[in-house]
Amino acid sequence: MKPSRPETTAPADADARRAVAPVICYPPETLPAPDMVRYRAALAEARVADTTLVSPRDAACFRVRAGQMFRIVSVEGPQVGDLNLWNAHDLSERFYSGKTRALHGTHLSTGDRLWSSFPSLRPMATVIADSLDWYGFDSFGGSVHDVIGTRCDPYTGRLLSGGDYHHCCHSNLTRALATETGLPLTEAEAHVHDVLNVFMCTGFSRDTGQYFMKASPVRPGDRLAFMAEIDLLGALSACPGGDCGSAHSNDTATCFPLRVDVLDPAPGSMDGWQPPAPNAYDRSHGAD
Repeated sequence: MKPSRPETTAPADADARRAVAPVICYPPETLPAPDMVRYRAALAEARVADTTLVSPRDAACFRVRAGQMFRIVSVEGPQVGDLNLWNAHDLSERFYSGKTRALHGTHLSTGDRLWSSFPSLRPMATVIADSLDWYGFDSFGGSVHDVIGTRCDPYTGRLLSGGDYHHCCHSNLTRALATETGLPLTEAEAHVHDVLNVFMCTGFSRDTGQYFMKASPVRPGDRLAFMAEIDLLGALSACPGGDCGSAHSNDTATCFPLRVDVLDPAPGSMDGWQPPAPNAYDRSHGAD
């Protein structure tokens, strides 16, 4: 974090330098826009095709075909979840939280898209319904569904506490992916990546810029729904922090399950729709 007492004396024009207006790095107006009218119609009369219940302090995988939808639902009590997504046919194409953050902002909601890693860089899923969109940003700068936190993990836990905890989200996702794919744990772990923190309420402190969490506003019945843009393999961890109001990576928090519903779209609503193609960049990188 930035020092409270800088060692360098501020220059005479320090205030003028700080006053320079910011410029948005990636104007969203130039992004390909999702067809939200079609997606909402598909969701309006969708039918549940499959359901996965994710146990507290554990993770589970699920599969969604392109043009289907999935929704993550709070079912018993306030609980946050950590979401990983992969191309169901190629684990090397996976959710790219950093680029998603750069394109859409620190916290996602309806109309935002989850983008995949290089070289494909295409939408993997689009948020089509968010029952917590009313929350906005609170007075602390907090909001829900962030792409700024990486996931709780045993390595940082060991670094900070000196102990080992095996039911953090990183380990949960690793076990779930290994079980789903048959990969050894060490190979599965290499595919686990930075997450979408579903239902988690987070932000950066305004005085020190530190990542913070606070009790999630999620309640039973709240949901976050997505359109699958490509064939997806997903994994969701029900975080050991519960609502993340006090702690994570231990067994002290009250935790609840989460449910993942895979939905078939309303009949006819997706006729003629096609998944997005991989990014068209030629990958020459100026070497030709």
